Amino acid sequence: MKKLPAFIFLLALLANGCVSHSSSEEIDQSQTQAVLDHHWQTFLANDLDGVMEDYTEESILITPNGTYRGLDEIRENFVNAFRAFPTQEAKLALNQSLSVQDVGYILWEADTPTFSLSFATDTFIIRNGKIIRQTYAGVRVGK
Repeated sequence: MKKLPAFIFLLALLANGCVSHSSSEEIDQSQTQAVLDHHWQTFLANDLDGVMEDYTEESILITPNGTYRGLDEIRENFVNAFRAFPTQEAKLALNQSLSVQDVGYILWEADTPTFSLSFATDTFIIRNGKIIRQTYAGVRVGK
């Protein structure tokens, strides 16, 4: 199974980007959920500026298609994503949204004119109201 080493590598990268917090440093879990909610709503609306509000120049987005670092690369990823999920023609459903401390997780699915995602998931590390790390994976079936 060739994908298992890549998955383990991805987990190691994600873990490496996480800095442990001392017990005296509180993590605002409600802020994590607020960023998740904002991110989903702006993604649904194909609101590029709104989505980009959630990132910083230090943010990293890891997908099966590549790794995107900083605002310019992440913006280009979402320009392409919005082409793939046209607002009037794509149907997206959020099946689960969870936040635990500074980690956010969403499970979703989509149906577009050209493909379906029967399973899609994103994991986020959120600090100070911004996504600093994100991973995405999905099962895409062409039509």
